[in-house]
Amino acid sequence: MFKALVLNQEEKKTIAAIQQVEESQLPEGDVLIDVDYSSLNFKDGLAITGKGKIVRQFPMVPGIDLSGTVTESSDDRYKAGDKVVLTGWGVGEGHWGGMAEKARLKADWLVPQPEGLSGKQAMMIGTAGLTAMLCVQALVDAGIKPEHGEVLVTGASGGVGSVAVTLLSQLGYQVAAVTGRAEANGELLKQLGAARIIERSEFEEPSRPLEKQIWAGAVDTVGSKVLAKVLAQVDYNGAVAACGLAGGFDLPTTVMPFILRNVSLLGVDSVMCPFEKRQQAWKRLNELLPASFYEQACREVQLEEVAECAEAITNGQITGRVVIKL
Repeated sequence: MFKALVLNQEEKKTIAAIQQVEESQLPEGDVLIDVDYSSLNFKDGLAITGKGKIVRQFPMVPGIDLSGTVTESSDDRYKAGDKVVLTGWGVGEGHWGGMAEKARLKADWLVPQPEGLSGKQAMMIGTAGLTAMLCVQALVDAGIKPEHGEVLVTGASGGVGSVAVTLLSQLGYQVAAVTGRAEANGELLKQLGAARIIERSEFEEPSRPLEKQIWAGAVDTVGSKVLAKVLAQVDYNGAVAACGLAGGFDLPTTVMPFILRNVSLLGVDSVMCPFEKRQQAWKRLNELLPASFYEQACREVQLEEVAECAEAITNGQITGRVVIKL
């Protein structure tokens, strides 16, 4: 038996409760893991409170990522005692996730935990950090160099954006950070490496198909009209790594940035990403993130505190990372 936060649905209402679960109740998978840490992000909060249609089946253990130790494996890539990390792959939505003392998962979903990185640190990075690294690497692979000019990051105070700001700064880029709360978040973003802070309202105004060229490249975590504005301002031969749909699915732009300025729009999804690329991204995160990154606001909670934290996080009452010690 082990402890887990289990979601059930009663009369279309999501009920979260800590339960004792039999190992035989775990979904099928190649690797059994003793979970050390999981994390609580906004998506998890929506699932636990029932404020968003995240969970595809009940009962469900939430938690979109985890770090832990392999106890059993039928896959040659992993053996008992190996430290591993999981991010994404629909866990916490269609497959039991990280908010339990044990998890059984497909080996293809895992990557080895980089040497020198603790389980807690891996969860401070989490899915958001992995996505940020993939976005930054996409810009590097597209040939965007620090000497080409400023790189923009939208949604900079969010999980992906804040890590992207840090990584770009560590690589020597001049970073302009866009946030909806410039006064409140500006100082923190500067500490992470942003050279200047821009209020998000400047990117919510209607955009012409082409505007003045300002940015060598960009990481966009918002999408929709914000992304359209960014595309209109990117330099000739520039690139935008886009990973977010927070602003919606529509993209009110034209082909002009792509044809007349040869701008590249690079889609980034941390789930649909080959194993080798994910493993390399984790190694680069371990190399690039400074020690100060792990000194940022981080709340470590027990499983019993998660439901209360989930409500707070969906109400915008928690800043920084929340990691769950199992």
